[in-house]
Amino acid sequence: MAALGAAGLAGCSENAATGRRQLVLVDDAQLVSFADQTWNEVVAKVPPVADPAAHARLARIGAPLVKAAGRDDLDWSFKVLDSPELNAFVLPNGKVGFFRGLLELAGSDDEVASVLGHEVGHVIARHSAERMSQEVAVKAGVAVAQMLIAQEAGEWTEEIGAALGVGATLGVILPYSRKHELEADRVGVDLMRKAGKDPAAAIRFWERMIARADDAAKPPEVMSTHPADDRRLEALKIAVGA
Repeated sequence: MAALGAAGLAGCSENAATGRRQLVLVDDAQLVSFADQTWNEVVAKVPPVADPAAHARLARIGAPLVKAAGRDDLDWSFKVLDSPELNAFVLPNGKVGFFRGLLELAGSDDEVASVLGHEVGHVIARHSAERMSQEVAVKAGVAVAQMLIAQEAGEWTEEIGAALGVGATLGVILPYSRKHELEADRVGVDLMRKAGKDPAAAIRFWERMIARADDAAKPPEVMSTHPADDRRLEALKIAVGA
């Protein structure tokens, strides 16, 4: 446990985009390698649309956000993926997947920029590195805890270990994931301002998303990787200053 704690302290660093210290136990080369493989797997299942103008539009909107982020060292790629799903994602290698359904929902370039700002925000906030590091640390902590209780727990060792794993997910991993989403929203709004975009478009777009949401299909916030819609909208309004 002491060795794990020392490794955690050694892996802490301050992130300028978020203004807080982060636990980072993996390096960027590892992340890029994982991201390259993940991107290839995703586009094999959901190929890009066959419309060059759609990709060009996304790249045009994303370019000033990348410049504002100061991460032009990455090989950024903005692709519209041919799916009606209302979703988008970014990988730590700068690859952004923007689903066709989300692009069709957006009412303006600035609304598209609000999504791209959020995704670029994840990258400069190093959320992928932090998330992976948290999972490594939590798994190590659960393994150590199982070893410590093995003699006392006897035949219930596996059940207790499973409970510890669930507790770590609900108590550590998912709350940080929700925190990352809110943080990416805030960083994205900052990037929009720097890029000359209208930050209020983020509010308009999120209100549009809420109107289309299927509340019955959503898990309770405590079991979700994303914050509740209303809480997220309120946080966005604070970030925008609305």
